[in-house]
Amino acid sequence: MILRRSAVSAVATVALLALASTACTVKSSDDTGPADTATAKTGKGSAELADGSGTKIALVPGGAHPYFQPWKQAGADAKKTLKLGDVTLDETAEWDQQKQNNLLSTLAARGYNAFGVFGVSPTDINTTFADLKSQGFAVASLGSCPAGGKNEADFCLSTDVELAAYKAAKATIEAMGGKGTLVHLTGNNVDANTQLRIKGVEKAVKESGGKVDLLQNITDIDKDLQTAQKAVSDLLATKGSRIQGIVSTAYNPAVAAAEAVQETGSKAKVVAIDDDAKILSSIKNGSVSATVVQNPVGQAEIGSWALALLQTKQCTMKQPGQIADSGSFVVTKENVGTYDEARKAKTAELKKQFADEYLSCG
Repeated sequence: MILRRSAVSAVATVALLALASTACTVKSSDDTGPADTATAKTGKGSAELADGSGTKIALVPGGAHPYFQPWKQAGADAKKTLKLGDVTLDETAEWDQQKQNNLLSTLAARGYNAFGVFGVSPTDINTTFADLKSQGFAVASLGSCPAGGKNEADFCLSTDVELAAYKAAKATIEAMGGKGTLVHLTGNNVDANTQLRIKGVEKAVKESGGKVDLLQNITDIDKDLQTAQKAVSDLLATKGSRIQGIVSTAYNPAVAAAEAVQETGSKAKVVAIDDDAKILSSIKNGSVSATVVQNPVGQAEIGSWALALLQTKQCTMKQPGQIADSGSFVVTKENVGTYDEARKAKTAELKKQFADEYLSCG
């Protein structure tokens, strides 16, 4: 559900008012001594970072991809706000788990002691997390959780990709008028997240009661924009007349589909992912029906804050390996100018959720 501006304000207000009664209180920057005394009397710890100057956080994507660019600014903001020793964004040129492992080792040797990682291989990344943990580092799985339901990192903060794909497919089916032929464009077929996205789309199609036919799941086209453009061009050239809807759950195919539909005059309804400027402008001009945006800023912001609390030993995870959904939001022409308010409200809610439910602070 997308929160309207008034609803967002209400949610944010409730979240702020509730902070005083959290199990692991979050103090505002202007809280003074009496608040500390009250905290001590109730026996509740604080999730307000006391001293993060010795914490050096490395945010490490699986490789180069536009999705991770907001992590850089969010990390820089966290460094300033939390007064951390450092926050850096570093990545390998290729999506290769061994190369990512080597980079993590290099960063550790350079003094980084807390890591927010988007693992290249969902099936192997737990080994990497366990190794980092064994060296005494705080570790978060950011943007993607390990496959199989077990997470060896301290926590995972990621989009519930199956839910996000389901929302996108439902929005596409609605734009199609509830019937017709749908095509799904997505990423690497061996990625566990891709399989979850396929599952989400198929669930939405099944709920149509046979009124919608899923023509094809087209995978392995998110490597770069050129690959996606060729795939979409080939799709429209060979099957365009049969297609009433295109849902993309990967970034590059989403941009390619938005461009192609506008250029060719295709009548297919397109629902994209993320908030690339081209996608947002296409929503405004009507060539794209909707997009589902994620919350990479919240992942880096909340991830850095929680990692600092864990690395300083100020807090521990009540349940090691906790998994939290960073949020996904349907954006249409009606809310294209205000959707970021809902995303900010979700980030504030996440901070309260970590303090209330996930962290134990002494």
